[in-house]
Amino acid sequence: MDDQAPNFGLSPQLETRMARVPLEMENAGVSYIRIAPGFRIPFGHKHKNQEEVYVLVSGNARIKIEDEVRELRQWDAVRLHRDTVRGFEAGDQGAEFLAIGAPNTGPGDAEVIDDWWSD
Repeated sequence: MDDQAPNFGLSPQLETRMARVPLEMENAGVSYIRIAPGFRIPFGHKHKNQEEVYVLVSGNARIKIEDEVRELRQWDAVRLHRDTVRGFEAGDQGAEFLAIGAPNTGPGDAEVIDDWWSD
């Protein structure tokens, strides 16, 4: 699985590997996301049709869900409705997530919201 973060100009602080296409998944998507310590993904995103679950498998992080910011620790999981805007920031340990999305919507389902973090 190739790292997709360079396509967004966010490498090496962000690594994103999507398994949907390599595994020929029909009904869901699975991704690995690594965020470098202290790095904030500068945009938020939401989906037209896909809901997602993020599991923090390593490190610590913050997630901004609409106007609420939550602290995440290892093994915390968050389910996000398709039209809920979300954004991530790694803590001092960095963060590694597994993201599971369904249904499998393919490219074009995500909408990026620039300047998502207000501080």
